[in-house]
Amino acid sequence: MAYLAFYRMFRPDTLDKVVRQEHIVKILKNQIESGKIGHAYLFCGPRGTGKTSVAKIFARAINCEHPVNGSPCGKCPTCLALASGGNLDISEIDAASNNGVDEMRDLREKVQYPPVAGRYKVYIIDEVHMLTASAFNAVLKTLEEPPAHAVFILATTEPQKIPATILSRCMRFDFKLIPQHDLEGLLKGILAKIGKDYEEEAVAAIARAGAGSARDTLSIADMCVSYSTGKLTYSDVNAVLGSADFYKIADVVRMLLGDNSGGALSAAEEVFAGGKSAGVFVKDILSFLNNVAVAKMCKNAKQILNLPDEMFSAISQIAEADGHKILRATEIFVKAEGDMRYAADARVVLETAILRCTLPQTDYNIDSLIARVAALEKKLESGAAFSAVQPAEPVRSAPSSIYAERAPHAEAAKAYVPSAQPERETRAEEVQSDMFSGRTGKATAFWADTPAKQPSAQKAPAAKPSLEESKEEDVFAPRKAQAPAAAQTSSQTPAQPVGGQSAKSVHAALLRALRTTHKNAVLFTLCSDLTCVQEGGKFVFTTENETVNRAITRADNAKILSEVLAEAGVSDYEVRLVKKDDAYKKAIDALKANFGGTDIDIR
Repeated sequence: MAYLAFYRMFRPDTLDKVVRQEHIVKILKNQIESGKIGHAYLFCGPRGTGKTSVAKIFARAINCEHPVNGSPCGKCPTCLALASGGNLDISEIDAASNNGVDEMRDLREKVQYPPVAGRYKVYIIDEVHMLTASAFNAVLKTLEEPPAHAVFILATTEPQKIPATILSRCMRFDFKLIPQHDLEGLLKGILAKIGKDYEEEAVAAIARAGAGSARDTLSIADMCVSYSTGKLTYSDVNAVLGSADFYKIADVVRMLLGDNSGGALSAAEEVFAGGKSAGVFVKDILSFLNNVAVAKMCKNAKQILNLPDEMFSAISQIAEADGHKILRATEIFVKAEGDMRYAADARVVLETAILRCTLPQTDYNIDSLIARVAALEKKLESGAAFSAVQPAEPVRSAPSSIYAERAPHAEAAKAYVPSAQPERETRAEEVQSDMFSGRTGKATAFWADTPAKQPSAQKAPAAKPSLEESKEEDVFAPRKAQAPAAAQTSSQTPAQPVGGQSAKSVHAALLRALRTTHKNAVLFTLCSDLTCVQEGGKFVFTTENETVNRAITRADNAKILSEVLAEAGVSDYEVRLVKKDDAYKKAIDALKANFGGTDIDIR
């Protein structure tokens, strides 16, 4: 007899040997014992889960003279007759190759003939979803009302392709994927029957590769047994599956989660040099990342993964990485696996995914940002971040890049006397805490580089500014013109208001603060429509637009406006709505007051 593959040699011949699928087995057993046999069944589910095997067992069981626990006895004359190759009572039809309307018409005619050996004539139509629409229509009426001796069993992996008219005429049974634990038990029983020694890890690896399919699992086991000359080991299984070396994959993943782009690419190059394709490589990385996630999240990870101790130890060490990094790396490689289908060079896609994983600063999705924040928090906890950002000298001696070439100011900064230094540092701190709350870094850079005025007794000699310096001074000229001499002493904070400032300068300071330090585009646009006038010691902001007035005086905007004006030194102000008629009358009155001796004709 020719050699039989494992999945054929160990195909179950009774319902008790079917792996899992208890919900289906129980129903079929009860129907056989009670004699309530349906006329049409639909077995659907993933490949290798037992659809055809159960269909064959059920077909023989309903014809058996003395069924045992819902299964055929295999000893009665009917069972012996059905086991022979020439029996016509059980017909298996491959719908993939017999999918035309003529085949179904022929079936419709043959179904009228009674069975020869048993009580029922059973038609098992495998891959029934491959039938054409005309073929389905040809068998539709027969399937609904077949002869009393006919039973149809339809098997398919894609029930969504079957017309609803067919589905409604069948008893539907959904087969489920087989859990890994049950596949391991099936494998151990088969290896024990053939007398093959094995490692627990090897059996677990084969069951994982089977992915819930008994036929796939047995096919892989068949290859592994043929490959192994002695005891079946985990290394033998990896060699048969074509997976990359475990520890090389571990090095790649360790570099990925450690943001070491150069090391990750070098480790990947070693894997490619071993002859592994990019498609297999990315699957190995995803499998390893999945193991890392299980080791990080599950307390019983060792029992779930069922790996050798040294391999599980390596995975546990890598699982100490941040969870967001593990999730982000997994999502990147899942996307890369899909992109490889349409890429001209799959290796470029894989290496790009490696770079994305190891360079989170170039990626702006939420996971990369969270990973970067987590890294900073870890550095802060260890104190490394503080030492890295701590300036080597006081703030006053760290000139900003925009003032790097201002030699006269640099010389003036060097000419500080010791008595003025503490006061200068205090002023920088006040500016940071008061004026630029929430923007400490920018405030420090600005005020630390701006030279302070020294007391008259210690004033440094003035230097003639260069052309570039003169241009840069002009940018800040309005600010200097508004500030009196008393405001530019080292004892007064530059952000503090100055007395006697004009309504125009207050309005300009308000807009500048909303555009720069506070950055409120909506309020900046609203305030641009205002006109500022001074009535005694009060600054009055007027507008003729009711919508603008209503928006500015709203509680949240009014609070921001008060804060900004307080920083500019204005505490007494009012936002006033001026009607157009009032403005027109005031303009006429102003003309009459200014040109008292002139006749003004108003039309």
